[in-house]
Amino acid sequence: MLPESMLENASCLRRMAVRKMEGRILIKGGRVIDPASGRDAMADVLLDHGKIKAVGRIGKPGKARVLSAKGLIVAPGLIDLHVHLREPGDEQEETIASGSAAAVAGGITSVVCMANTKPPCDSEAAAEYVILQGARAGLANIFPVGAVTKRREGQELAEIGQLARAGAVAFSDDGDPIQSAEVMRRALEYAAMFGRPIITHAEDHDLSAGGVMNEGAVSMALGLQGVPAASEEIAVGRDIRLAEMTSGHLHVAHVSTAGSVALVREAKARGAQVTCEVTPHHLTLTEESVRSFDTAYKMNPPLRTREDVEACVAGLVDGTIDAIATDHAPHSAEEKELEFPSAPNGVIGMETMLGVCATELVGRRGMSWNDLLARMTVNPARVMGLSKGTLAVGADADVVLIDPDMAWTVDRARFVSRSRNCPFHGWKLTGRAVATLVGGGVKWQLAVR
Repeated sequence: MLPESMLENASCLRRMAVRKMEGRILIKGGRVIDPASGRDAMADVLLDHGKIKAVGRIGKPGKARVLSAKGLIVAPGLIDLHVHLREPGDEQEETIASGSAAAVAGGITSVVCMANTKPPCDSEAAAEYVILQGARAGLANIFPVGAVTKRREGQELAEIGQLARAGAVAFSDDGDPIQSAEVMRRALEYAAMFGRPIITHAEDHDLSAGGVMNEGAVSMALGLQGVPAASEEIAVGRDIRLAEMTSGHLHVAHVSTAGSVALVREAKARGAQVTCEVTPHHLTLTEESVRSFDTAYKMNPPLRTREDVEACVAGLVDGTIDAIATDHAPHSAEEKELEFPSAPNGVIGMETMLGVCATELVGRRGMSWNDLLARMTVNPARVMGLSKGTLAVGADADVVLIDPDMAWTVDRARFVSRSRNCPFHGWKLTGRAVATLVGGGVKWQLAVR
C-alpha cells in the first residue's frame, strides 16, 4: 500500500482533474450490462453529480435530463489499458487532448497511457504533467504509466515511489523490452511495495533485431526479415519466472502467439500473479495482410499466423487473457508512407476497438456481450487497480451507450485522432458507441449524418 502522504498527494491531483459535472441525468429504458455485478437486464440508470445514484425501475427522478436508451446497451465506460498519447514530444501525431477525444468517440472513458514520450514519463513531474493535461482536456480519465528505468534505457530504475505518489498506476518501458533480468527482478520487487504492476513488452532483441514481420513462410516469400514467435515467448517465460520469484504483479502487454498464451495459462494455474492483454488486431488479422506491403499492418509484436489468432481468441474466452487493449500508437502519414522495412511500428485503434470486437467476437464467434464488456471494463480496472469499470451505486458515473445493431463502415478520414494509421479502414462493422459519459457529463454523442 502507498504511504498516507503519497495517497493524499495523488488524490489531490485527481481532485484537480474532476470535470464540470452535469446535475442529474436519467438514462432510460436500456439493457444494462454491468459485468462487475453480473447485471444484465432492462433498467434505468440515474446519475447524480458525477456518481451512479440508482439502477433499476426509476419513475419520477425530479429535475433530470433524460437520455433514451431504447434499443441500446448501457454499460460501464470502456477502459483501454494500453495507449500511446505522444505528448510530450510528438504532438503532431497525437496529444493528450486529441487522444482523449478519440477515446470518448470510441466509448472509452479511461485511458492508461504509456511512458515512451519525449522525454519519457520517468519522474514525478512528468506523471503530474500527464494528469493535469488530461484534466485540461476534460474528456476521458487519463492515467499515466511511469517508466521502469530512467530515460527508458533499461539500466537504472526510475524513482518508482515518486512516480506512484504522482499518480502512476503501473510501470513499463513499453516500446522496448527490459533486457536485463536483474533490472526486471528489482522492478517487480519495488513495484510490489506500492501495489503496482510491471507491464512487460515481451521481446528478446537478440532474436528480433532487424525483423519487420512475423518469421515464417510469408516473410520468406516476401523477402522481409522476420521476428520469430520465440522472441516473445522466451521473454514472457523469463518474466513470469521473475514474477513468481518476487511475488510481484506482472502484466504482459499485447500477447500475440499461441506459446505466450500457453505460458500465461500455465502460470495462472500455478497461482502466479500474472495478467495479460490482447489487441483487436491480434484477434482478427494475420501475417497474410502484410502481402499488401501496406504499412498499416506493421506493428510490434507483428501480426502472426492463423493458429496464433485462434489461440488468442481461445485465451480470451477461457479467461487466460484478462483484457482487450488497443496499443493505440499514432504515427504521421509521412512516416507511414515509407517503404515497409523503414516505416515505424504501430497502429491506432481507440475509435474502432468496440466495433471490431463486437463484430468479430459477438457477431461471428458467439461471445456474449457480458463477456466482451468484462474484458473492456471490470477486468482492466482490476488489472490496474482502478476504481472504475462498474455501474454499482456510488461508483463514478462513467457510462457508454452502445447500439449493438448499428452497421457502419470504418473511414479513417473521419477519425478524431490526429493520425490515420488504422488497419481496419473500410471494414464493415456492427455495433458502435453512440454516447459516452464521463464523471456524469455527456462528453460525446454520435452525430447523425
